[in-house]
Amino acid sequence: MNKTHSNRLIFGFLLILLVFMILVNISFGSVNIPLRSVVSSLFTGQGDRETWNYIILNYRLPKAITALLVGSGLSVSGLLMQTLFRNPLAGPYVLGISSGASLGVALLILGSSILGGFWSVLGNSHILTSVAASLGSFLVLTAVMLVSRQLKNTMSILIVGLMFSSLSAALISVLAYFSSAESLQRFTFWGFGSLGNLTWTELVVFGLIYVLAVISLLPGVKALNSLLLGENYAKSIGINMQRTKNLILLSTSLFTGVITAFAGPIAFIGLAAPHVTKLVLKTSDHRVVLPVAAVVGSFIMLISDTIAQLPGSEYTLPINAITTLFGAPIVIWLLVRKRRMVL
Repeated sequence: MNKTHSNRLIFGFLLILLVFMILVNISFGSVNIPLRSVVSSLFTGQGDRETWNYIILNYRLPKAITALLVGSGLSVSGLLMQTLFRNPLAGPYVLGISSGASLGVALLILGSSILGGFWSVLGNSHILTSVAASLGSFLVLTAVMLVSRQLKNTMSILIVGLMFSSLSAALISVLAYFSSAESLQRFTFWGFGSLGNLTWTELVVFGLIYVLAVISLLPGVKALNSLLLGENYAKSIGINMQRTKNLILLSTSLFTGVITAFAGPIAFIGLAAPHVTKLVLKTSDHRVVLPVAAVVGSFIMLISDTIAQLPGSEYTLPINAITTLFGAPIVIWLLVRKRRMVL
């Protein structure tokens, strides 16, 4: 059996597992719904009970779709960052985009307790929270892109991203110091991350920006394999490095920005999923790794969300805590490994 055929079988098997995990994720929650009723409700719109039908179509299905978009987007972003920086520990948040989104939300929520009046009304809007996070991400992206045009060394962009993260964190600390306890609590809960707060309208907006990120990535896919061998090699075979770098940064920023805006900061998925993918496939060909990484990221996200729901209980755990519990051991394992990883 050749490697191409083997990879196709793995991809097909993962897709089947993903579909099964979607059904399991929709089935479990504070009210456990039988898989048969889930399938009936999804394909016919008529579940065994009207209440189950409402729960599935208006809450759990949007949440499952959100998990798919978040998991795949973060996984692809992580893979792009690891390829661009040739660093196995690079992730989708290394450019400071997540910190920019957090700053935008902090200005809205924490700023409402400081400024009061009309600003406090704005701070209570979920849609405006998403808009603020998106604007924060976009501003940091713009700043990073402008600075990166002046830098020839790719690793310098990584340092610039870390500096923007530090600046954002410092400003958030100042806002937190002067804000009320209620505003601090709201901001803290946003930082936990959540997949279940989106309406169908918000999910459509999320999906459109996600598609835009995918489209912006497509022209640069061919150059990704060349980047594994270094920038000099890529230039020697005619790859426009500045254009490729901009496309990767733009795509990653769109993915990370929209995910952070609508679901909050979700840790470690973008760092762990690409490595799990490479371990499964035993290849670094991005034409194969990219789609499989998207499926693996979605699968991990669905598992994490299912665990966070605490099936049969009325309580839920922060999704960010569950993804960290999954991803942190993988990062530790990467650091402990002595032999150099093949990117």
